[in-house]
Amino acid sequence: MKGSNQLTVRDSNQRLVLHLIRRHGAMTKAEATRETGLSPNAISVIFNALEHEGMLLRGERMRGRIGQPSTPMRLNPDARLHIGLKIGRRGFDMVLVDFCGSVRAHCTQPHDYPTPERTIAFLHAKLDDLLEQAGVARDAIAGSGIAIPSQLWHWSGDFGALQDEMDVWRDHDIAATLTGILPGRILVENDATAACYAEWVFGARQARPDSLYFFIGTFIGGGVVLDGAVYRGCRGNAGALGPLRIPDEPGGTRLVDHASLSVLRQMLERHGKTGEALLSPPVDWAALEPVLSDWILRSARSLAHAVVSASAVIDFEEVIIDGAFPPEIRARMARLLESRLNKLDLGGIPYPVISQGSFGDIARAVGAAARHVNDRDMLRHDPTTL
Repeated sequence: MKGSNQLTVRDSNQRLVLHLIRRHGAMTKAEATRETGLSPNAISVIFNALEHEGMLLRGERMRGRIGQPSTPMRLNPDARLHIGLKIGRRGFDMVLVDFCGSVRAHCTQPHDYPTPERTIAFLHAKLDDLLEQAGVARDAIAGSGIAIPSQLWHWSGDFGALQDEMDVWRDHDIAATLTGILPGRILVENDATAACYAEWVFGARQARPDSLYFFIGTFIGGGVVLDGAVYRGCRGNAGALGPLRIPDEPGGTRLVDHASLSVLRQMLERHGKTGEALLSPPVDWAALEPVLSDWILRSARSLAHAVVSASAVIDFEEVIIDGAFPPEIRARMARLLESRLNKLDLGGIPYPVISQGSFGDIARAVGAAARHVNDRDMLRHDPTTL
């Protein structure tokens, strides 16, 4: 990642510096000069401007090195605050997220199926409480994001929705509907892609620049990170992983037919167990055994085939697994996926690293907020985001 000393690309250079500090946690001017290829004077001007704007905070001066003591700079969590709203097939989630990705406030509400009217009612009931919980005023919010499944009206029968009510979403402009209710500029993103943004922008560990991200919710989706940026595709559908074909697995030929919570619900109900626990994931899913173990294994087998197919097209260095389930389920899924993948013949394709996501059930809401940070303050290689 190199910058330019031309004044006309000052915004791009500021993005580059913020991006690098976000990735490294903190940087000195000397370190930024080496990383970017910019002149020391250009870096000094950018650092000073970002500090003046409240984007950066000074750390403790570093002594004991050759030369003058240097001062590392880090991101200011209070620089910008954003709200993320997830409109899910089974529930709403709303978060208030700071510039470093910490969730300052969170509220949730299950429902049978989403409608625009229910979304408005949820915001009227919860938004003021969310702001009060975080201790911030409405005008302190820099922008809001909405994470919503693409073509929400599809598969309505799989989660008990009335088709005529779901058809309302076909031509509905949810951003226009919620303008004036949600504060600031509103961005709308596919829910699984939003979860990928959460991981890339705010994740607890630094995702590799070429990564494949899976999010298992009511159905399954994901995202693609290429060359150090989330790639959305020409229609915004990159990472729509549910239709990937899965061989030799009874129950369907698509990934969504196996690795999704709707499938787990069906398996539980066939064994006389309720699937209501999946609406608001508890800390412990032990009561769902032994069906749970069967589903995790089935999902891991299917995910392994999906990883091979995707890796044959793009050389992914890392595969990240997350979903609307407790962390221990995510860990089991990742371990089993790695084990199953090692048993498959990849035909010369290097085995990717298997990692766990950072946010679980709230990843989609956090990612709706992360879109603002990504678009405004990080490097963007995807022309669809310009």
